[in-house]
Amino acid sequence: MGVPVVLAEAGTGALVVAAESLDAVRLAEIRLLGGTPVLALTAHRAATLKARAYDGDLARIRVPANSGLRWIRALADPADDLASPMKGPLVSERGGSAGLHRAALVLTKSAQLLPAALVLAVDDPAGIAAAHGLTFIDMARAEPELYRTAPLHPVINARLPMAAAAAGRVHVFRPDDGGVEHYAIEIGSPSRSAPVLARLHSACFTGDVLGSLKCDCGAQLRAALTQMGREGAGVLLYLNQEGRGIGMANKMRAYSLQDQGFDTVEANHRLGFEDDERDFRIGASLLRRMGFAAVRLLTNNPAKMRMLESNGIRVAERVPLRVGETTQNAAYLATKAAKSGHLL
Repeated sequence: MGVPVVLAEAGTGALVVAAESLDAVRLAEIRLLGGTPVLALTAHRAATLKARAYDGDLARIRVPANSGLRWIRALADPADDLASPMKGPLVSERGGSAGLHRAALVLTKSAQLLPAALVLAVDDPAGIAAAHGLTFIDMARAEPELYRTAPLHPVINARLPMAAAAAGRVHVFRPDDGGVEHYAIEIGSPSRSAPVLARLHSACFTGDVLGSLKCDCGAQLRAALTQMGREGAGVLLYLNQEGRGIGMANKMRAYSLQDQGFDTVEANHRLGFEDDERDFRIGASLLRRMGFAAVRLLTNNPAKMRMLESNGIRVAERVPLRVGETTQNAAYLATKAAKSGHLL
């Protein structure tokens, strides 16, 4: 919405607002409070801009008094990097705590916005929040909530005959923090006492629905369900983590960067994201909730296997899922193998 929030921690405070939703009027109002705002960016985005990330995982870049909204957005959004590569000189803050800046970036990611936040240090955070009608967040209480995985609760399940299997059932799970729902598609009546044929499938609107040739997601979804139908039992978890967890808008931004010649990982880094922002703990939580303790995992991604094992789900077997290669996604698959360790 472009409305700032005020964060406070250990006697320090900061007014923060997502760079993507900042407008010129709000920027002018923030400057009237005095002080020098900084733009918090992830280390990946800072590396693209050749800015120093003294805090390791992020950079705090001073926003000059004569720099306007356009300058801030150009640092946050890589869309015009190739057309306008020179954005400096950029001066990074060093010293002092970057805890509130780090929290600001977590908040922007949670809203599926670009990971960039304008941050202004304030002496009286509670007073600033009260005076301007802003949300005040005590980080000592809020920080655990930012990083926890919300418990998922079953809402409803119903029979759904499908092309892959007539004996299908869809389970809907809802987290207790107001986040997105996730689904489990159960084929047949899989035993809870033996490893179940399972797939953790992250939502891909472009591949699953539109039949995109840029990825292999849709082909993997259909092949996994078909194999479960053929064997008579299985469970597919459909996790709403579009674009490896960065959301649909940022996924399209990454596609635009790929059209400029960057691979999948490079595009994510230029946007300021990690290679993969998904939380695979959700999958382990759902499997446990449904009574499964061991799986035969349909995957090419060793990270999924490690995640399940580290969260109490035994991976009895990795079942390869090599389908859907096209001339359009050959480079994408090669990047998954070379940079993400996929077994292709």
